[in-house]
Amino acid sequence: MREYHEKTISGAKCRMNIRRYTSADCAEMAELFYNTVHTVNARDYTEVQLNAWANGSIDLTAWDKSFSEHNTIVATEDGIIVGFGDMDGGYLDRLYVHRDHQRQGIASAIVSELEAQAVASGISVFTTHASKTAKPFFEKRGYVAVRKRKVIRGGVVLTNYAMEKRLD
Repeated sequence: MREYHEKTISGAKCRMNIRRYTSADCAEMAELFYNTVHTVNARDYTEVQLNAWANGSIDLTAWDKSFSEHNTIVATEDGIIVGFGDMDGGYLDRLYVHRDHQRQGIASAIVSELEAQAVASGISVFTTHASKTAKPFFEKRGYVAVRKRKVIRGGVVLTNYAMEKRLD
């Protein structure tokens, strides 16, 4: 993993810092995840599905381990985490933006940074499993839906999309 320095990104709608994840971020990220799923994704999934996806009981030790092993970055504004994303090789695992900070360029900045770091490591194919809500975002970034997936969480079926972006 390449050396990473915090950077400030000024966009039309927000000013944020992008930095590498630290273990101290994990609990705040878990809360952001839960709240984002239950508000932003509510237009595309039922309450039962949302509760299966994010039930409020996250194993913070396992999440911290995963975030620490992946290339994980967080976006902050005034010291508050407003978004995060992590990539393992070319697989974009998680990408969440605070419910009150949607459509401000945060997800784009996070994905752009993760992709740039992956390219610097020689990776030219990116994949993700995008929710119905996130699918249009990824399509705008050049990802193509490879297949529709049915995922079982807590006995509940959730639909998402295996997506891919090739640079070659």
